Amino acid sequence: MSRRRSPVTWALETLGPRWLPFADIATAEVPFTRFLRLSLFQLTVGMATTLFYGTLNRVMIVELHVPSTVVAAMIAIPLLVAPFRALIGFRSDTHRSFWGWRRVPYIYVGSFMQFGGLAIMPFALLLLSGEQASGPAWLPYVGAALAFFLVGAGAHTVQTSGLALATDLADEAKRPRVVALMYVMMLVGALASAFLLGGLLHDFTPLRLIQVIQGAAVFTVGCNFVALWQQEARGPATVPYTASDARPRFRDAWRTFVAGGHAVRLLVATGLGFFAFNMQDVLLEPYGGEILHWGVGATTSLTGIAAIGALLAFVLAAALLERGHDPVRVAALGALVGVLSFVAVIFASPLHSSTLFIAGTGLMGLGEGLFAVGTLSAAMGLRDVTQHGIALGAWGAVFATCEGVSMATAGVIRDTMGAAIRSGGLQGVWADPSVPYTVVYHLETLLLFATLLALGPLVRLVRSGAIRRAPDAEFGLADLPA
Repeated sequence: MSRRRSPVTWALETLGPRWLPFADIATAEVPFTRFLRLSLFQLTVGMATTLFYGTLNRVMIVELHVPSTVVAAMIAIPLLVAPFRALIGFRSDTHRSFWGWRRVPYIYVGSFMQFGGLAIMPFALLLLSGEQASGPAWLPYVGAALAFFLVGAGAHTVQTSGLALATDLADEAKRPRVVALMYVMMLVGALASAFLLGGLLHDFTPLRLIQVIQGAAVFTVGCNFVALWQQEARGPATVPYTASDARPRFRDAWRTFVAGGHAVRLLVATGLGFFAFNMQDVLLEPYGGEILHWGVGATTSLTGIAAIGALLAFVLAAALLERGHDPVRVAALGALVGVLSFVAVIFASPLHSSTLFIAGTGLMGLGEGLFAVGTLSAAMGLRDVTQHGIALGAWGAVFATCEGVSMATAGVIRDTMGAAIRSGGLQGVWADPSVPYTVVYHLETLLLFATLLALGPLVRLVRSGAIRRAPDAEFGLADLPA
């Protein structure tokens, strides 16, 4: 007796590949609806991104009056885990489980780490803002640091192991398409949560902040549970090493990955570009709130605007790469768009133009998306296809580490210049409240020009064949661009 199909399954199967760009990843064993359900874990990762960079940074700096250096440090704490994403991926590749699972234990542990961090986060933030009545002065800082660490570490663990599980389920030829689907779902999560959280926090109160963040905690666990249910099969076939086998060493796998030097050159150029794009992550929403006088809900929507730009970048990059365009040149186009975006944001303050600010934010998402997809497409030709976990982890580590360092740098610049303005050390046009922000945006613009210089030598690698991409291949990704 055949199993009855749900209306959703029937509708998806009826639409077909023409209207569902990723429907071709399905196989007889793993239907498209199963991949779509698995991708739900990316919704929670996108929501965490919106909370960190679209809501909490602005609330902490503007409403709770926490120094931006402290905010940048708190947001960067989860990124301390990023260099270990390669190790997480490698361990999930070689994990020896008594229950016959490799990926499931990592995803569940990561989900509950996210839940725990989100559960205690609003209370830690309120104490950090000066609401503490008793107890040691260091307690709010430890509590906030622990909350951010748990959420970030959990998200990295879930994402790395979840992507590895998705590639396990897919045919080898379709793995890049599966990762591309996961990337789109992360952007959809960031976009939807930006407008949802913005609406919920339109009338900001501390109680509303507690309710929203703890609601996000419950949603995270529930969504990840639904995504993971019956996705990974149990049994000896999923345990590649017996007790008598010697488990491969991480350092040997890493040496294999970076052999030849091409991977290092590309990762350095990529890291420089990510550093240039992400300095503004901790300052964009406070800039809108403090300089342009936007509300919490309005500034939270900026993450959604940037996500729309990233989705457009994904579509544009896919079209260009499928037509055989050089992926390094696509990345360079993204850097140029990024320059235009920062120029727009810089002029939004003197012109008092919210329209220019919105346009600049959208261009940031478009530019970073093009840069990330382009460089990642180039990297796909450099990695060992047998090392899915370590390749995913290495790419995520470069992105997240550069993101953390850049945000911390931006926070220090903003606080240092702000203190100089308040003390009278800066006079005239330098005493304008927007100057600490625009200095960061000018620095990002210069770094993007440096990124263009770093991308130049990589064009030769494409011409020489060191960076390869089959011209007739369908568009896909080896990892999440951002």
